[in-house]
Amino acid sequence: MVVDSAATRVVLVTAPDAEVGRSIACALVEERLAACVNLIPGVLSVYRWEGALTQDEELLLVIKTSAARLPDLERRLAALHPYDVPECVTLAPERVEARYAAWLLAAVDEA
Repeated sequence: MVVDSAATRVVLVTAPDAEVGRSIACALVEERLAACVNLIPGVLSVYRWEGALTQDEELLLVIKTSAARLPDLERRLAALHPYDVPECVTLAPERVEARYAAWLLAAVDEA
């Protein structure tokens, strides 16, 4: 089986709480914009916002998708997310196990 793992993406997004994170995750998977979303609680984010040093407990979403679906995922995330400027950092994996990559790409296939 030949699978182009270069077609896969991992997107990191923070959310204010589990309810918002779960809502975003379910929408993205249901709409086939993500194959899987891991929700990781207990993230402490320290950042500067509007000139002030800020600390917030957040939830980290690790979203697996395809390069082809990324623009649609970003648009949907902007509509779903409550933050004015939601974190959306996309990583291109160096390698993805072939069977997992095949499943991931099939799960987000628009066809």
